[in-house]
Amino acid sequence: MPIINVSVKPRAKQNKVEKLSDVSYKIWVTAPAEKGKANQAVIALLAKELKLKKSQISIIAGFKNKEKIIKTKVS
Repeated sequence: MPIINVSVKPRAKQNKVEKLSDVSYKIWVTAPAEKGKANQAVIALLAKELKLKKSQISIIAGFKNKEKIIKTKVS
């Protein structure tokens, strides 16, 4: 599962990950969408959900958008 589509809701009441399909997730983060804080929170939550290291996940599109495309480096 190297490419994942993610819909992000920043400034949520709690951090939460919902799997919509094998390649689609909806993620709520408490971090605000400023200075990359929400992006960092998304990477941390997704890493925990997928049981990967944060360094194995990178955002390839949607840095300043709620809809993101994320690439995972699975060995």
